[in-house]
Amino acid sequence: MEKFELLVVGGGAAGMAAAVAAARKGRTVLLAEREPAPGGILNQCIHRGFGRSFFGEDLNGVEYARRFAEELERTSVTLWTGTEVLELRADRTALLSGRAGLRRVSFDSCILAAGCSERTLDALHVAGTRPAGVFTAGTAQRLMNIGHYSAGNAAVILGSGDVGQIMARQLVQSGRRVVALAEQAASLGGLARNRRECVEAYHIPVLLRTTVEEVLGTGRVSGVILRDLETGRRWEEPCDTLIIAAGLIPDRTLANRLTGGGPLPGWLKLCGNCDYVHDIVDAVTREALALGEKV
Repeated sequence: MEKFELLVVGGGAAGMAAAVAAARKGRTVLLAEREPAPGGILNQCIHRGFGRSFFGEDLNGVEYARRFAEELERTSVTLWTGTEVLELRADRTALLSGRAGLRRVSFDSCILAAGCSERTLDALHVAGTRPAGVFTAGTAQRLMNIGHYSAGNAAVILGSGDVGQIMARQLVQSGRRVVALAEQAASLGGLARNRRECVEAYHIPVLLRTTVEEVLGTGRVSGVILRDLETGRRWEEPCDTLIIAAGLIPDRTLANRLTGGGPLPGWLKLCGNCDYVHDIVDAVTREALALGEKV
């Protein structure tokens, strides 16, 4: 069984920064990333706005990730890509599955930097059918930016957080139509700069205090039923795509399996969006570097 002083689970912004910082302190570090390359969600973010405070530059997500991937290569960090951490155990061992099959490693400390999962349509208890054309915002982004697929031609976006606003802009930039950006709250979510640079700059139609009540269509989405939460009015809005941008949930699956939802052991730390959802990646990086130095 291989032994490391630090196991970092997740090779996104937080995981890479924490691993780099720990390796600079002379620790033996294993960074496990389930995707073929490190970078996490950054690898599907082709829009700019990353690194403005950390690097003093306006980078896209891919460029930001590359900065730390190159730094990883200059350190002693052992990087296992295409590797899923299946289990953390109280004896400070982990079971991993990757190209080499099942492997168990031991460690002194562990940083969980698994990021977030997206809230899905089913979690919102929306009625109707489940045809093709219903995506979470992250899935749509991945399909378009990594797979180079079309996510549809006329979209209703439910939720006005940063990812929803950014996806609205990208759809318009690629020649698609955003039928409406529906938001349950009385004001848009997300950063003010995204409201300016996405919604206002591209004249995205916004429906506040509005939700999707039902999905219509067989085979492919043909429309949605929207409801005004103030008046109760319901109406059909034709579209061929529904994008759910209803929020992120920190992915603490491994920690919860270990503790049953109880307190974390002292050797396990949460980092980045796995700890709490951050507004900008620059803040994630700073916190992860500090944690990597201390652990």
